[in-house]
Amino acid sequence: MAKKRKPNQKMQEWIDARKRYHLSHAQVQMARELGMNPMKLGKLDNHEQELWKMPLRAYIEYLYLKRFGKPSPDDVTSVEERLRLAQAKKEARRASRRQLSIEAR
Repeated sequence: MAKKRKPNQKMQEWIDARKRYHLSHAQVQMARELGMNPMKLGKLDNHEQELWKMPLRAYIEYLYLKRFGKPSPDDVTSVEERLRLAQAKKEARRASRRQLSIEAR
């Protein structure tokens, strides 16, 4: 049985940014694919003081459309789901290595 682990610091920053800026899972994935830094999203966010600035959610969607030519990613997965899939893949790899080492004896 796999232990439930905490996400690494980089993924935890994205989880915190999603909660802080009220982003959807798709918007977080778009921002990650654009190479944005989750710690600097506050600079891009409109604090309703700069009337010329777009809201962060709309800005991420605008940049994604501009760069990739489509409104959203084809396959949207949450950060937590990505972590779970990566952990399952890691466990499967460990199990296969253990099996190979047992057969080699």
